[in-house]
Amino acid sequence: MRKLLLLTLIALGLLLASKPAGNAQDSPDLRVVVNMVQLNVAVTDKNGNYVTGLRPQDFAIAEDGILEKTATFAEGNEPARSLSELAEQGPSAPAAGDPEKPSSDGALSQSFAAQISGANVFVLFDTSDYMYRGFVFAQDATAEFIRSLETADKIAFYSYSRDLSRAAALTSDRSQVLRAVRSTVAGDDAALYNALLLTLKDAAQNTGRKVVVVFSNGPDNSSVIPPEDVAEFAQSAGVSIYMISTRKAELEPVSTAVFERMTAATGGKAYFAKDWRDETRAFASIRDDLAHLYSLSYYPKPNSNSGWRAITVRLMGDRLKKYKVRTRNGYRPRPSRFSVDNKTTVSGLVPPQ
Repeated sequence: MRKLLLLTLIALGLLLASKPAGNAQDSPDLRVVVNMVQLNVAVTDKNGNYVTGLRPQDFAIAEDGILEKTATFAEGNEPARSLSELAEQGPSAPAAGDPEKPSSDGALSQSFAAQISGANVFVLFDTSDYMYRGFVFAQDATAEFIRSLETADKIAFYSYSRDLSRAAALTSDRSQVLRAVRSTVAGDDAALYNALLLTLKDAAQNTGRKVVVVFSNGPDNSSVIPPEDVAEFAQSAGVSIYMISTRKAELEPVSTAVFERMTAATGGKAYFAKDWRDETRAFASIRDDLAHLYSLSYYPKPNSNSGWRAITVRLMGDRLKKYKVRTRNGYRPRPSRFSVDNKTTVSGLVPPQ
């Protein structure tokens, strides 16, 4: 019996060895998906004025120390163009290094309004019990901010206390968003980080520039999501976080540090307002920032690192070294996934942004 089994195995091996090799369609093959990484970059001088007129060659992008090649470029909110398109257009931009002075009163000029066109802005408004004092003033400042974004592509308005309310989904209808602002009422505990993560996940579903603007009147006292996880998701999804908070949050060192780290890591900013005038100025500063960001993208070169990837952006040339660069500092690649057509799809990068 043993001998018969041995002979059967030998015959089967010879049969398989003599079978002609199949074509490429019979065997699974590897398909690599390389997605674009997009960066929103602010460049300012020592006085905080924005530096305009920079060109793609003025920027150097590195991922984990690997120098990357810029794929597309745009200034302000003009449409992103490939480097070949920009080369065909010729030198039409103003000279680099001439900072544009922002208006002192935060008013929107016609050229400013044109530059902000195209941004998708998610506004997350605090309606927790921290908001009983000054609630109407905060509503007014938020409504004025939304009205000032007349030429932005779309705006969404969410509110939160213990739970998230998607009061106005992403829309170009400003009246719908303003009605949502006026319908909010204060009360209940604050679960800021839970609500912010859900808002970021909604924002990540959209292409182009994605920004979340948070108005918070105090610390978080009921979230189950740690702020570090929220910040990492925002970085990997390419969503910039801007946060306006009041002095109540600033009085708590932990909240202050968390807000500042989270916004800086995503390329945004944190503001601490002592009154409604400061809140209005903070919203005006965010409008200004959105209008002056450079958009750069690249297709990452081969990188075996499947964990956190550090991104650095610096300016080239001695005359530009004096300026400050602000952008997100990295991202975590998505895990590999498998397609249903017997082909392996490796997606180690963030979705197109």
